[in-house]
Amino acid sequence: MSEETLAGLLARRADDDRPGLLFEERTWSWREYIAECRARAALLDARGRNLHVGVLFDNVPEVLFLLGGAALSGHVVVALNTTRSAAELARDADATHVDLILHEPGYATLAADLTALRDPGSARSRPPADPAAFEGPVREDALTMLIFTSGTSGRPRAVKITQRKIAVPGASLAAMLSPQDVVYCSMPLFHSGAIMAAYAPAVASGAALVLRRRFSASGLISDVRRYGVTYLHYVGKALSYVLATPAEPSDAENTLKIAFGNEGSATAVSRFGERFGCYVIDAFGSTETAISITPAPSGPPGCLGRLPEEVEIRDPVTGERCPVAVFEDGRLLNAGEAIGELVNTRGLGLFDGYYNDPEADRERVRQGVFWSGDLAYADADGYVFFAGRGTERLRVDGENLAVAPIEAVVREFPSVVEAAVYPVPDAAAGDQVMAALVLRDGFDPEAFASFLAGRKDVGPKAIPRYIRISEELPQTASNKVVKRILAAEAWHTGDPVWWRPPGQASWRPLTPEDVRGIDDEFIQHGRRQPWSASGFQS
Repeated sequence: MSEETLAGLLARRADDDRPGLLFEERTWSWREYIAECRARAALLDARGRNLHVGVLFDNVPEVLFLLGGAALSGHVVVALNTTRSAAELARDADATHVDLILHEPGYATLAADLTALRDPGSARSRPPADPAAFEGPVREDALTMLIFTSGTSGRPRAVKITQRKIAVPGASLAAMLSPQDVVYCSMPLFHSGAIMAAYAPAVASGAALVLRRRFSASGLISDVRRYGVTYLHYVGKALSYVLATPAEPSDAENTLKIAFGNEGSATAVSRFGERFGCYVIDAFGSTETAISITPAPSGPPGCLGRLPEEVEIRDPVTGERCPVAVFEDGRLLNAGEAIGELVNTRGLGLFDGYYNDPEADRERVRQGVFWSGDLAYADADGYVFFAGRGTERLRVDGENLAVAPIEAVVREFPSVVEAAVYPVPDAAAGDQVMAALVLRDGFDPEAFASFLAGRKDVGPKAIPRYIRISEELPQTASNKVVKRILAAEAWHTGDPVWWRPPGQASWRPLTPEDVRGIDDEFIQHGRRQPWSASGFQS
């Protein structure tokens, strides 16, 4: 078997008697893990060939037994997101032609409800599988898993996870590990990061893999000490939530060497490494894995790394390459021209397409190149900076702004645990900036104004007009903030909102009278009211 396949990586572990998988009080050697995978393959074979198996589990060993079994036998694991409703899951299962749903006891009701809502003929409408993919050596392009995108900016889409799509990043990250290392996985296994940046490198290197049923900010460091963890994987805001726990003088006294993940803020990455005495690698990535940017620790603060030769930043309308970014005191001056979409000009990377979704394929692959939907800009030295998702463009009083740089600055305010910056409509034209904050203490408008006034990298139009104070932000199970919910609610929320009335320098609480006045402005200017599509009323 080729080691560029997951099946090939698993074959290397078949006679390995070192610890392979740890969960709560139980340990399996790698040999025992492979035996469990083969047993699951046999059980599925008894039900049919090339089954699409929907799984509803927390982070428990059974998911990885089924994934290994699928990799060895030609079945396909469909990773169903346990946080979605039965109706949503029924649509997901139908779209991915699920034949069989397996679940743990806690999801019995959800499994029954989604099954009742399904189209009975959906599984039978699946195109026939390619039998050659599992005849003789397993092919690199053999389908092994289907993982849905997080859906932060729209409907989730099922990404094809082939043998190579797991094996290649696994082998690459395994270069940082040895069989003596211990990998920690608390991110959900229905997310690609946990599979490709925790499970796969453990299999490839022979390091032990520790599973935690669900992520716990307060339990992370105690788990690190309990299991002797040397490498942990994170996604999204996980580092920020750990940093919000009370600091202890002994925090750095642990076995952790590397924290690897993506979408951590620059502030959280720096603080986590300092507090826990480890090296944090925040890489750029997505479920599609079509574009890879290597982190550059010596680059400018907040950069993703250097722009690879095959990746360009292009204007999504004209298709032309964007000019380099121009800065003054750290502030981006030419956002309108410099910000564009990250594009892989030489092909699709590890992206093998979406499953049963030609419309999504056409959106991402145009004229033979991959359009990521991620906005970015690059400086004259080739360092690239994330600007936001495709829906996060702002135009305030005629000036184009990027969400991500504003968000990065706001997160540096001392009492901020987490922050999200997003556009909301202006009554006259364009957008206004709104920020949702999770704070350790109450909101101090004077202190916040003073903090922003001291930042030369934030222009006056980038200062938030509205500030929402939340106990928590809406997020996916992989700790990614769902900004479309925040933007749809705008200032029509039960959370406290502060605002800067036009012409004023500081914030004050938004009152019901203020809300009515703002809403009346939309009517006067003939603009669609921002809450009208989401059911919110004044």
